[in-house]
Amino acid sequence: MRLLPPTDASRLATVLRPSPLAEVVESEVTPERALLVLVFTDIVGSTETAERLGDLAWCETLRRHHAVVRAHLERFRGAEIDTAGDGFFVVFDRPSRALEFLIEVKAALAEAGIQIRAGVHAGECLMLGQRAQGVAVHVASRVADVAGAGEVLVSATVKDLLAGSALQFEARDLHHLKGLAEPRRLFALMEP
Repeated sequence: MRLLPPTDASRLATVLRPSPLAEVVESEVTPERALLVLVFTDIVGSTETAERLGDLAWCETLRRHHAVVRAHLERFRGAEIDTAGDGFFVVFDRPSRALEFLIEVKAALAEAGIQIRAGVHAGECLMLGQRAQGVAVHVASRVADVAGAGEVLVSATVKDLLAGSALQFEARDLHHLKGLAEPRRLFALMEP
């Protein structure tokens, strides 16, 4: 086993030690909890499409996709939490807005030849600044993982919150979502 010389070891310890400012900031910020409607989307067949189109055309497709999603997000008063590659993580204050957003986005993207899938869940999240975190976020992400091409899947929580609305759902089987102990009943949004 090779030991670092004392000067290298002390430099490494300095880099790994949290700064005093970080400790002050962390102790002053008490995480809040917020009830949110969480939406995850991604482009269906993105890897195959990127390979078929080539890098430049794929970048243009992503640019159009992002522009459409962001324009509709503003229109439906949602907030972008994160984006990675061809997917978005966005939140809303109510499920009807989230689903109206998805109906409109899907239609607009279909006109551009882009098909998406989405998962929606509602739950209380831990808010660290503008970042939503916690189990509810994981559930929403896993619901999206199960969605088929062009499908919007929602958790039973979302469906129950929309009782009495004009939106209709088709029951899906119980799903064992990756990493979650209990199976979840999912529902597909029926498009008007």
